[in-house]
Amino acid sequence: MLAVITKILDSAVELVKAPLVHKGKVRELYDLGENFLIVVTDRISAFDYMLKPDVPDKGYVLNALSKYWFNVTSGYMKNHIVHTDVEQLHAVIPDAAARELLKERIIVAKKAERISIECVVRGYITGNGWRQYAQTGEINGRKLPEGLRKNQRLEDPIFTPAAKNDVGHDEDISVEQMVALVGENLTYELQEKSIMLYTLAHAICEQKGIILADTKFEFGIYAGELIIIDEIFTPDSSRYWSQENYALDIEIDSMDKEPVRTYLAGSGWDKNSEPDELPASVVEETSNRYKEILRRLTE
Repeated sequence: MLAVITKILDSAVELVKAPLVHKGKVRELYDLGENFLIVVTDRISAFDYMLKPDVPDKGYVLNALSKYWFNVTSGYMKNHIVHTDVEQLHAVIPDAAARELLKERIIVAKKAERISIECVVRGYITGNGWRQYAQTGEINGRKLPEGLRKNQRLEDPIFTPAAKNDVGHDEDISVEQMVALVGENLTYELQEKSIMLYTLAHAICEQKGIILADTKFEFGIYAGELIIIDEIFTPDSSRYWSQENYALDIEIDSMDKEPVRTYLAGSGWDKNSEPDELPASVVEETSNRYKEILRRLTE
């Protein structure tokens, strides 16, 4: 694992001399002509609000974990990475100081055609999946056995897709609804690939004392072939638990921005207005939490 040098990157708009295609909550997408440039910032959000201040090194960790997992899974499925070397980008990042700031925070990616389905795999019944099951006995229209307990490991991982919305929340859908959106063949290929990737990563995490409870993928089509795009197995796209914290019927402290969620939930914030700045202690704890999952997974 590369050493982390504390830096903060809120945006690369002033640093990259290429058209900005999309500015997401964390990632910025720039048009390089044949490829895209993805820059991962330190911005953080919760409950659909962008928060201040940024979390130092969060973008570094997200990018490092994506690169790690893209490499691990590359023998099983192709992905969108062209390269991750900022020194190949002098034409669009001419300033040396800017390149140093963006080092380890960029991916040059293939221009794949995004499939507008979020491919969610759940190996444990928790979070939104548990809330659905507690009310209906189902997750995304899929009937599950009676008597399951919160955080219980499922007999087999399940595929619970969501239709992506560029504005607002993604919409949970059934596999049957997904078939109507993208067709039967693509639906079942995405389901098969998603469960395969989750199963592989879950086994690797187990060896490192970590539980991968659930995760989500984005896929695209490039040169007629299905590939993984965006991010993979980061704390922003996956629910990681430390094995020593695992228990049934409780809220397990996940290895991500849980300190931010916990602080906001207890702060009296109404979730309908701009929140106050996060305390320095919460920001530091969150930054350390991200760096700890990177350390445990990659050392």
